[in-house]
Amino acid sequence: MNNLRIVYLGTPEFAVHPLRRLLEEGARVVGVVTNPDKPAGRGQHLQESPVKRFAARHHLPLLQPTDFRDADFLERLRAWRADLQIVVAFKMLPEAVWAMPRLGTVNLHASLLPDYRGAAPINRVIMNGETRTGISTFLLARAMDAGSLIFREEVEIGERTTAGELHDLLMVRGSELLVKTVKAVAAGGFPSIDQATLLQGRAPKMASKIFKEEMKIDWQRDGGSIYNHIRGLAPFPTAWTELRHRHNGERVSLKIFSAEWHPGAPSHPAGYLAADADALLVHVRDGVMRVTELQLSGKKRMTAREFLRGFSLDHYTLEER
Repeated sequence: MNNLRIVYLGTPEFAVHPLRRLLEEGARVVGVVTNPDKPAGRGQHLQESPVKRFAARHHLPLLQPTDFRDADFLERLRAWRADLQIVVAFKMLPEAVWAMPRLGTVNLHASLLPDYRGAAPINRVIMNGETRTGISTFLLARAMDAGSLIFREEVEIGERTTAGELHDLLMVRGSELLVKTVKAVAAGGFPSIDQATLLQGRAPKMASKIFKEEMKIDWQRDGGSIYNHIRGLAPFPTAWTELRHRHNGERVSLKIFSAEWHPGAPSHPAGYLAADADALLVHVRDGVMRVTELQLSGKKRMTAREFLRGFSLDHYTLEER
């Protein structure tokens, strides 16, 4: 595959490992496109993307456009004379970009397409209680994540798997699938499967972007759904809840990173708070959720034991949605 001129487009950590594997396999990456630096943290200092940092260490030419339809950007992209473009964990591209190379643009997507198209497939599959997902490569087309499939690989989701753990697994498995895909494209023969044939007339499951209000835990749901919600958002962007002071009405928010689900007959109303030596206990309608790792607003991430040593739980109740 070292006879192809490849342009690579990606931004987060998930996109670094596939780029590294392509270079290790001898791929000829002639340029990298990533997001512009953006302010981050309390000081709002400009932060480079993980892909930019990797590209700089390996002396790869780099573009950081703010507008993918900008004539200057398109001219500079065209000057790289790519045979193939590869997109991993990146924003939607206009046709002027994805149709530019003679062999098109391959996308690596972290789901078993045609399901879980969209921005948050890793989080959504766990939040929805799925027991399997996968990794897919396909050729970009006009509709989001709907182009012709090249390869797919199924991955099982364990009962306790978090989004962070699944992210790392799919990152590694996806990197190998991408190498396999690029080699097939370079050899001139690869599968081309219409996603509609796999859907057989049904609508695909979607993986839309997750917003803060949706991340808040609804303690009136069944325990299994709450548990899936917590692990599907752990460690990022993180499920959260809110506590309200019984007397002065003060509200404090808690991010919840880790919990254990213990089903059983209810002994208290849903939302009732308690504690044991190592966990914050939240009673739900069909058991108890043991919260074991959390973060109080304005504080560092900590174990529930550390939290309970410095927080008077008796003065607070859960603020329901």
